[in-house]
Amino acid sequence: MAKNVLITGVNGFVGSHMAEFVLEQKLGNVFGTVRGKTPSYENIKEIKDKIIILNCDLTDYFAVKKTIKESQPDIVFHIAGQAFVPSSWESPHETLNSNILGSLNLFEGIRESGLDPRMQIACSSEEYGLVLENESPIKETNPLRPLSPYGVSKCAMDLLGYQFYKSYGMKIVRTRAFNHSGPRRGKEYVDSNWCMQVAMIEKEKQKPELYVGNLKAKRDFTHVKDIVRAYWIAVTKATPGEAYNICSGKAYSMQQVLDMILKLTDKKIKVVQDPARMRPSDVELLLGDNSKFVKETGWKPQIPFEQTLKETLEYWRERV
Repeated sequence: MAKNVLITGVNGFVGSHMAEFVLEQKLGNVFGTVRGKTPSYENIKEIKDKIIILNCDLTDYFAVKKTIKESQPDIVFHIAGQAFVPSSWESPHETLNSNILGSLNLFEGIRESGLDPRMQIACSSEEYGLVLENESPIKETNPLRPLSPYGVSKCAMDLLGYQFYKSYGMKIVRTRAFNHSGPRRGKEYVDSNWCMQVAMIEKEKQKPELYVGNLKAKRDFTHVKDIVRAYWIAVTKATPGEAYNICSGKAYSMQQVLDMILKLTDKKIKVVQDPARMRPSDVELLLGDNSKFVKETGWKPQIPFEQTLKETLEYWRERV
């Protein structure tokens, strides 16, 4: 009998790729939550008729209970939430409410339902925050020192997942993904934004100036398709209650990312520093150690970062 797979935030960047993966691999019936009176279906337009869409604001406990009752999940991917770090500075209340209360409602709703699904919760490398020089690459045992309201909200969600595992035996696996990118990445995110700007310049919709923020920060990037494959492996093979870094184990400075993107275009582009793109406090280095997850499950990233950037640029070339 086919498994019921519930994906929160199915119309988002990662959620849409997760749904595609489950459908392509014929792994189960996909139920997905969307939020709001007029949610965007742009990311799932190719598969919308193949999934069961449930309108659910995770901060509304009664809506969550209804969603669980309708989907009867065997597997849950909790991917929904406020995911953009700079937005968490502008609206910390919304970020904490969405990411903490939304997660609590989901955990409580499943506990009360009497169901016993395997769950993966999308935590974040931003939980590590301030990483000391001798602490890189970052292991799961590293102290959590978040430097943004978003990072704080993900710490709380992560620890709630651990608490529900310990208190109620719920099969929750905590994945701490580092930066991930690819087609459908939102235009707010740095590499995707730069690809969009290049596409705009190529179409002469923007003057040949590319606006950037902090180019010194270093990040560990993984293709979104490698990420969702890791999430499936995590929920089916990894140990409930444990936390796992999902990352490539290689860091690129934002300057290197910029140079790689600029090599993909023939246009002569001037790089302009934009003070508005700087954060109140930025994490300088996020380089992950994925050895725990690799050793336990055999997962390894397969798609090179150059290909990730190329696909992201092609995505924007088709849209601007």
